[in-house]
Amino acid sequence: MKPTLNNLVKGFIAANGDIPSTPIKNIQLHSGNVQPGDLYIAIHGTASDGHDYIPEALENGASAIITNGRDVGSLPVPQVKVSNPRKAASFVAAEYYRHPSKELHIVGITGTNGKTSTATLIASILNEAGCKTAQLGTLGVFAENHEQGKTLTTMDAINLQKLLRDLADDDFSHVVMEVSSHAIHQYRVADVEFDTTVFTNLTPEHLDYHGTMEDYYHAKAKLFKSLPLSATAIINTHDEYGQRLIDESTAPVIKTSVTNNSDVHFKDVYSSLRGITGTIAAGEHDVEINSELIGDFNKENILSAVGAALAMGIPIGTIAVGINSCKVVSGRMEAIMSPNGAPIVVDYAHTPDAYEKVLNTIYNLVPENGRLITVFGCGGNRDAANRPIMGRLVEQFSDYFYITPDNPRYEKQKDINKEIIAGLSSDKYDIFEERGAAIKTALNYLKRNDVLVILGKGRETYQEIEGVRHPYSDIKIIEEFCAHNAI
Repeated sequence: MKPTLNNLVKGFIAANGDIPSTPIKNIQLHSGNVQPGDLYIAIHGTASDGHDYIPEALENGASAIITNGRDVGSLPVPQVKVSNPRKAASFVAAEYYRHPSKELHIVGITGTNGKTSTATLIASILNEAGCKTAQLGTLGVFAENHEQGKTLTTMDAINLQKLLRDLADDDFSHVVMEVSSHAIHQYRVADVEFDTTVFTNLTPEHLDYHGTMEDYYHAKAKLFKSLPLSATAIINTHDEYGQRLIDESTAPVIKTSVTNNSDVHFKDVYSSLRGITGTIAAGEHDVEINSELIGDFNKENILSAVGAALAMGIPIGTIAVGINSCKVVSGRMEAIMSPNGAPIVVDYAHTPDAYEKVLNTIYNLVPENGRLITVFGCGGNRDAANRPIMGRLVEQFSDYFYITPDNPRYEKQKDINKEIIAGLSSDKYDIFEERGAAIKTALNYLKRNDVLVILGKGRETYQEIEGVRHPYSDIKIIEEFCAHNAI
């Protein structure tokens, strides 16, 4: 049956009898993408208001408009007025694409840090179990014949529902997806039916958007407050917000922790620059781990992945193989050996908590006669209060460090640097206006027993300046240096 306006909004609009049965060809959130016969949903965004673009949508052939009730004058097509167009977009998209999440096992992972690593570990386990699995998140879409480039952590409701429909039609059984607080707050996943959810941790980030940690927490918690009893929540109880979340989850909880005897915990564990080995107690079973992932925080990610796999009924032996066969997570504690044997560690860390975890881990693994050298910067138009804190953390753990641009966006780099420097008490650093030059300098002065840590961009392939994404890659600079200086 072809979609019509009245059927798409049925259940969302009480006065359904007043809504015409206008045929709907497609759904659009951007007026420039509208084609004849499409439904245009006007959303008030942070930078612009979709209601201002209704004339363009009509000119492009929109057959119906959903608005927030704002007076937009008389329209030549049906107008559906709702209190929350974002929520309507989620509902209508799910209806249009016939609720694809009902046909898939959806694993949703939320938290400040660890989402990508945990998702990659879970996907590795599912693939080992023979499940046809897709992974969605900050690195893009990883699914056979559906690969897409890097996008938002969680795409908009319409593109997400379309992708889920494509995956369901292509006989995928499982989808492992990162879920950002923005996506939850903006109803992008409101009509995705999650079967397994994971909470990694919560530390200060996105407070420029949420305002307070309490509001940030409630945005994350919302994902767990609407789960059916048939779902399972995996919660890191080492985190104080995770402890709160246990009582707020509407689904049964599997608790994980690196510090106590929770449902899933380490009986013994050893961590080095070569990886993590140990034994995980998972209920009545033991899981032997020999992972190439490095960093104490990856212990938490591994526990979360094991908990999720248990919830999905995957055999213990398969879980172990899936964990152990998961190689370096792209851009997350990714170690590259320099030509003289010194490790270069690239990590996407861009919050104080992530900085502390990465730097503390590596600091304790640097050879006694070696140095820890760090390259970092702070993003523009993001959490300015974190800048002196991040500078202080880098100074605390590093023998020397370089301050560089990291997506300054619409801010002046000198203003960002000034706020970073406000947290410093020494002069063991240099400032570079060009990030690549800083990395090349650090590489040239790197000695065999040193460790170089490059924070912030991971495998990003651009530098965002004044709204323009210029081609740039930390990894490419490192690889070119290694190739040119190979012994």
